[in-house]
Amino acid sequence: MGKIKSTFQRYEKKYLLDENKYYKFLNKIEDKMRIDDYGKVTICNIYFDTEDSRLIRYSLDKPVYKEKLRMRSYDVPNSKSTVFVELKKKYDGVVYKRRENMLIVEAENYLYRGEYPSFESQVLHEIDWFINHYKTIQPSMYISYERIAMYGIEDSEIRITFDENILWRDTELDLKKGSWGNPIINKNEYLMEVKIAGGMPFWLCDALNSLEIYPRSFSKYGIAYQMQQGYIDMINTEESYEREVFAC
Repeated sequence: MGKIKSTFQRYEKKYLLDENKYYKFLNKIEDKMRIDDYGKVTICNIYFDTEDSRLIRYSLDKPVYKEKLRMRSYDVPNSKSTVFVELKKKYDGVVYKRRENMLIVEAENYLYRGEYPSFESQVLHEIDWFINHYKTIQPSMYISYERIAMYGIEDSEIRITFDENILWRDTELDLKKGSWGNPIINKNEYLMEVKIAGGMPFWLCDALNSLEIYPRSFSKYGIAYQMQQGYIDMINTEESYEREVFAC
């Protein structure tokens, strides 16, 4: 296994696919992309926010700059598992992610009880500044999903992920409690994310355009919060939405 990457800087675009377009799109990119070695993985997250949900309420206004903090595990963890503590920022369309891996007990002590980890790093200093700046950071939402990740054969920096069975809950905010909750999208629908460092290659633009697959705004935490508040119901591919333009 290679060194765990702790920093990311890239563009991310999201698309909601029904089952028909999902399989057609996979067929179009099969000569350009490969599924990574992990196959399908259950990703579990705890999102952190202030007591008054300041971060997600601000994010829903679509500002130029926004940020969020989460704890993430790959598969449901146990008390001896390693997890990631991630600080994710978006500025003017570019996504920046900084993360640190540690034992789950250390991450929980840090994020739930304010006990600093047994080591120091630049990423931890940035996360610590975030926590101190917002003052009342606490666990806010659990979100999990099953993900298949693919990478480019010619350019491994091109990443495409497909998420299904996206679930949220606002109780038992413990990664070890398992993957269960309220669905965000319908069964047999897939949230696709295209993650690239620069311009989108022609073959990918062509595959998307030929199937009339267009990007849309989609925040898992944002949608879960709106469902929690009773503002919206489940998201689906039949909804009308404003198409975004993404330069190839």
